[in-house]
Amino acid sequence: MSRVIQHKTSFTGGEISPDLYGRDDLRVYGNGAARLRNVIVRPTGGISRRPGLRHVADLPGAGRLVAFDFNAQQTYVVAATDGELRIFLPGDSVPDATLTSPFLADHLDGMDWTQSADTLLLVHPEVPPKQLVRRDVGDWRLEDLPFAEDAHAGNQIRRVPFAKFGPAEARVKVNATTGTVTLSSTAELFAPSHVGRRFELKGRQVEITGFGDSRNVTVRCLEDLADTELTGDWGEEAVSPLRGWPRSVVFHKDRLVLGGTRDLPHHVFLSRAGALFDFDTDEGQDDAAIDFPLMGDRVNAIQSVSSARHLQIFTSGGEWIVSGEPLTPTSVEVRPQTQIGSRADRHVPPLSVDGATMFAGPDGEGLYEFLYTDLEQAYNTIDLTLLVRHLAPSIRETSYDRLRRLLYVVTEARELACLTQYRAEQVTAWSLCASVGGKIESVATPGSRTFVLVDRPAGKAIEELDDALQVDAGLSGTAETPASTWSGLDHLEGEEVVVLADGCPRGPAVVSGGAVVLDRPASQVVIGKSFRHEVAPLPPVVANNSGRDSAAAVRLIETTLRLSETAQIELDLGGGLRAVPLSAFAGPLLDAPPPSFSGDKRVRGTGWRRADTAPLWRLEGEAPLPMTLLSVTNELKVND
Repeated sequence: MSRVIQHKTSFTGGEISPDLYGRDDLRVYGNGAARLRNVIVRPTGGISRRPGLRHVADLPGAGRLVAFDFNAQQTYVVAATDGELRIFLPGDSVPDATLTSPFLADHLDGMDWTQSADTLLLVHPEVPPKQLVRRDVGDWRLEDLPFAEDAHAGNQIRRVPFAKFGPAEARVKVNATTGTVTLSSTAELFAPSHVGRRFELKGRQVEITGFGDSRNVTVRCLEDLADTELTGDWGEEAVSPLRGWPRSVVFHKDRLVLGGTRDLPHHVFLSRAGALFDFDTDEGQDDAAIDFPLMGDRVNAIQSVSSARHLQIFTSGGEWIVSGEPLTPTSVEVRPQTQIGSRADRHVPPLSVDGATMFAGPDGEGLYEFLYTDLEQAYNTIDLTLLVRHLAPSIRETSYDRLRRLLYVVTEARELACLTQYRAEQVTAWSLCASVGGKIESVATPGSRTFVLVDRPAGKAIEELDDALQVDAGLSGTAETPASTWSGLDHLEGEEVVVLADGCPRGPAVVSGGAVVLDRPASQVVIGKSFRHEVAPLPPVVANNSGRDSAAAVRLIETTLRLSETAQIELDLGGGLRAVPLSAFAGPLLDAPPPSFSGDKRVRGTGWRRADTAPLWRLEGEAPLPMTLLSVTNELKVND
């Protein structure tokens, strides 16, 4: 028999797919795990029980969360629901403001947003674009996007994007250059719905006031027209109730970028430099607005636009960049880069993470990293979910905590997958954080605080990831005089909860009348839904005197867990889960908080087994107490 010592000092490969169980030749296999649930991978290699979820506020129905960073000290989370915006200051359960909104429940999946200073822009191809402005504490306004206007002879000239709709070969003319005139076309161009809309002829605007037929309309000249000659230099308002509104939006190099509209899904509009709401394309001016279509050999419906080293455009068929130094109408260059494509049925805004842009692939399958490489002078894409398709088969939303460098992904299964990524250190580690008794629908990270929208039996709620809690849908409280009855738990009515009273785990309780009654009074409590963390290694790689043998019989003699600040664990070495005593205390009811243990804990193993796909050990825990595992050492005997 051979005696083997196996050290596992890092989990920085994260949980990987069972499809990789035969690939122990990969580097990620040595640092990976078979199962990482409700834990977060530390960049140093260890793993910790994830933060709990603190209950913040109830919501009236389905919604979407948007981060609003006013400044470093004041950040907000905006909850967009059916026809309303609720704006919360982190830590407050009462919204700072509640505003009526044109974004209905059917619009939330396709909504996009971007922020500049105290203004958040919200767009959807079926809804006029809006800006959410914070005037002062508690003073919020939801206003129409203020497209620039110029006064001319008593008329307001709108500096909105214009484009051609209808036959490209159509030519138009007017029978006079001022006043109310007739606008005629050589092709069928007009419809009754054009009444009230504006056209541009050789850079001069007219407003359609009457419909004659598909080739003739009555217009009012808002400016003196150049002449009455037949011309192909014409355009129609590209953003309007008739043609739809922007699909995506971003600020880039002092310009506002509108990526696609309902009727022009492949068109990009950039505002005048320094004038974010002016889309006047004056010829010969370097600061003039810019517009162009994406032309290629496949569908290029724009899904998102993102500002980074270049203006990045994510379409249903591939990824593009817009460059130019400086970015002017004559220097602009549009180039396709990769051909992955982005999710089209739900808008998933790209995320900027350490110089790369993360985006969801077609149908949400795969999270991709779009990264510029100096060697190739081009962008490449890397599939970050290639090894964890079972965790994130379809991506619904993403958010990034820059302080902890954690990327959160809401899956279509309504679970929260977490990615710890340090590119330079080659750390790419996934784990899965499931919310017990609820389904996670949305996530946002204003500043360094992460919020989720959870669908629970009692309804929809906003909850915040909180390191001070080890429960979900939880609340904490203190009392000067120890109390047995703790209320304020209406969101958990009728549900079984766990209680941490004065730092001690208590038996489960059921919420009745929005309160729980403890078996004995306490001064401090944490109450909420319990969740279970689980850690299991990949199938063991063992060798005997004949070399590597996946079918060898092995005996686990001893497992040594190196722990840090851990109060409770359960371990399965093949004979079932059992609690591992970390100190002198025993039993579920304690008179004092269980002490935290740091150091090595040795546990003896028994019995022989085959070196198959079953893990040698499995660590779990449900008590609302901290747990950090730094490394594992296994001592084995292998049958020759």
